[in-house]
Amino acid sequence: MCGISGMIGLAASPDTISNMLSAMRHRGPDDSGWYRDVNTVLLHTRLAIVDPVNGKQPMELTWAGESYCLVYNGELYNTEEIRKELTAAGHRFTGHSDTEVLLHAYAQYKEACVEHLNGIFAFAIWESKKKRLFLARDRIGVKPLFYKLHQGGLLFASEIKTILAYPTVRAELDEQGAAQLILLGPGRLPGSGVFRDILEVEPGCCGYYSQGKLSLRRYWKLTDREHTDSFAQTSDHVRELVLDAIRRQMVSDVPIGAFLSGGLDSSIICAVCAQVMAGRGERLHTFSVDYENNERYFHPDKFQPNSDADYIQIMRRALNTEHHQTVLSARELDCALEAGTIARDLPGMADVDFSLLLFCGQIRNHVKVALSGECADEIFGGYPWYRDPDIRDQEGFPWAQNTTQRAALLMPWIRIDGHDYVMDAYRKICQESDILPGTSRLERRMKEMVNLNFRCFMQTLLDRKDRMSMYHSLEVRVPFCDYRIAEYLYGVPWEYKEYQGMEKGLLRHAVDGLLPEPVLHRKKSPYPKTFDPIYEQHMAARVDALTEDSDAPLWQIIRKEAVEDLLAGSASQPWYGQLMRRPQIMAYLCQIDFWLRENRVIIRC
Repeated sequence: MCGISGMIGLAASPDTISNMLSAMRHRGPDDSGWYRDVNTVLLHTRLAIVDPVNGKQPMELTWAGESYCLVYNGELYNTEEIRKELTAAGHRFTGHSDTEVLLHAYAQYKEACVEHLNGIFAFAIWESKKKRLFLARDRIGVKPLFYKLHQGGLLFASEIKTILAYPTVRAELDEQGAAQLILLGPGRLPGSGVFRDILEVEPGCCGYYSQGKLSLRRYWKLTDREHTDSFAQTSDHVRELVLDAIRRQMVSDVPIGAFLSGGLDSSIICAVCAQVMAGRGERLHTFSVDYENNERYFHPDKFQPNSDADYIQIMRRALNTEHHQTVLSARELDCALEAGTIARDLPGMADVDFSLLLFCGQIRNHVKVALSGECADEIFGGYPWYRDPDIRDQEGFPWAQNTTQRAALLMPWIRIDGHDYVMDAYRKICQESDILPGTSRLERRMKEMVNLNFRCFMQTLLDRKDRMSMYHSLEVRVPFCDYRIAEYLYGVPWEYKEYQGMEKGLLRHAVDGLLPEPVLHRKKSPYPKTFDPIYEQHMAARVDALTEDSDAPLWQIIRKEAVEDLLAGSASQPWYGQLMRRPQIMAYLCQIDFWLRENRVIIRC
């Protein structure tokens, strides 16, 4: 993976180039470079995974009378298939990198190249003679791409901090951004960067910047189709798709590993990877995270019914992996709050972020690439809000049913009705769902739920995984985000997905025989968090310090007395998802305050 950035129609002094490269160095510490044309500069920092010698960027190509330059962040998993097509069309290659294949694919197919790609990517290609820039992002949104139309030109980058490094850009927050932080955070609206006038190329979108105008279009979305396969055929096809996606994503010229929680999703990935590596005479490195005193303070509930340790050991022994465990203390989580906020560029999922940040730092000591099980729950319907009819049938984002609590925090200058704001965003996404005429009420609702998760909740998790891992120059791949799996599963009826009344019953049936029985039938348990009361004490101390500081920037957007009322209550609903409760709410508020300070955010009332 890499960091990319560019300036079109804007001044780019050597100091500006240096500062912007420095802002994204963590995404690519192995190499860096830049390209200059008239009023155009493209920047790149590289984390070398495939073909370190011939994959250098920015990469240039002259083809059919046009000169192209590419900066690219991602991995293609069908590189060889595309290479064969292009070779037949007369293209010749000097190395085996996917970067070179992507550049030739654009020269051959122009904007239609995105339809040929299976991978995770964000890239920009400059056409020197036509003086236009092509931007594109992968279908699912695994790799980030932000932009800002600025002073008659365009800035783009993998991360917001790189855009903020441009000398005339100011970090600003207006009414809309403040509303997102409080009413939707740590999620955000599709296409929004929360900062004023900083936007994001949405997943599955691409387009051109030319003559001062940016025109983006959606080239992919979840599309409904009639499902005619029997359950047995569906299960067989799911197995084929999942195993193929995992095997494809093992391509690397450097050592790889895998996250292992002992849950269904990570265990499937580890089982396939271990089998492939054993065939090469190698041993898979697996990684897990836990917390000090977890055995003492962990208490099961409907969201987190059991801890991971026993199941990790079952998988470790079954696969004979080289296992590495990271154990984190409450103090370490507390100390990571600032770094976690800097890494994400926005207030995030509190210690759910901080722990992953620290965990990825440990993984990076052993491998440069790791595979992870994100997004299976969104695609296969694993979350409680898919399966609980009471939650499922409620209007609003099911992972954050606490709008009244949130809206009470807003300062009066934020003249937005919290309920209407959230419901308008929710209904807009529901209405975008592609659903065949005549679909039953249940199937219609399930497709709306999938689309809600794809457009919002899943993006928050993908943001988290990308930023926390790339902060440590660790590439994390997510095989369940293979678009072929998402496309196929969208049309599969709910009764198949919930086979035998089990969460992700279809996936469990499809991989039967691959995993030990206790793991195959383990009830879903989310990413682990600490239950240590010491952590809550650390967060309470931070909040107490904030309440004593009347000049804290937090109080520009949040009412202090409302925070006190919120924290004095029981917080019956999680703040976001299944994991953010009272300690995490306190941490999130502290993140907002630090974020405002760190970025010197200007409030535009």
